[in-house]
Amino acid sequence: MNKTQLIEAIDNLRKEKNAVIMAHYYQTGDIQDIADVIGDSLALAQKAAQTKADIIVLCGVHFMGETAKIICPDKKVLVPDLNAGCSLADSCPADEFEHFIKQHPNHTVVSYVNTSAAVKALTDVVVTSTNARKIVEMLPKDEKIIFGPDRNLGNYINSVTGRNMVLWNGACHVHEQFSVEKLIELKKQYPKAKVLAHPECKSVVLKLADIVGSTQALLDFATKSDEQQFLVATESGILHEMQKCNPTKEFIPVPPADSTCACNECNFMRLNTLEKLYVCLRDESNEIVVDKETAKKALKPIVRMLEMSK
Repeated sequence: MNKTQLIEAIDNLRKEKNAVIMAHYYQTGDIQDIADVIGDSLALAQKAAQTKADIIVLCGVHFMGETAKIICPDKKVLVPDLNAGCSLADSCPADEFEHFIKQHPNHTVVSYVNTSAAVKALTDVVVTSTNARKIVEMLPKDEKIIFGPDRNLGNYINSVTGRNMVLWNGACHVHEQFSVEKLIELKKQYPKAKVLAHPECKSVVLKLADIVGSTQALLDFATKSDEQQFLVATESGILHEMQKCNPTKEFIPVPPADSTCACNECNFMRLNTLEKLYVCLRDESNEIVVDKETAKKALKPIVRMLEMSK
């Protein structure tokens, strides 16, 4: 099938099977364009909780599929490629995180959504980059907190809230790799451009940013802003939606260090393709399965997040 036929076949299958296609902003543009819902991790979780569909096809990475399954245990959740993992989630094995928690008794455990279901099951409240600051600030000021797994996001939250959370030493391979030197060069090349950065970036990058926020927050700022040029330090998939919403504005991706590539892509996110989306929906394959006991424990901190985010 050519691309047009593939899109038509996917569209027919989703209607026939009462399926909803959800895509993260870091997916390729063709997947974002065919999706019923696009958004960041918080938006996808919220939409999963509301959907009336029988099947959810989550075009993102594995932990996003798990989150949808935990929220919607009665629905079939599929992902186009089961190998679409997450370096940040992988940096926090559940058994090691459990040991870390035991080393810091009487701490509230706050876990970033970029974690496995097993880690969420050890957690008191889940957060996303959209609501992490808000949720931490809702906790008592004297509360002892463990934050995992992203040390960069944790450091950023500590810096803006005045907290002293104990941080798990994990990181996202995409956001870790942005080049400060190349960003400085781009700022000289585009002196009027605003720098948009995701809080998973290193602090040296965040210090050069005009706006620090989740993918949704960065998109919203760029859309509302009167500025015409933006240097974007997050996964380059978001540029597709930024450009669609703002066709007259210019978005320049900040490149990673030690690379000739002009942008910074997540190799896991790029494992999903239109062809794989079609096959998984046709065959109802690559189903996400979460152990019932783990899912039951993991649901509580996710529900708490959704309630605190209202």
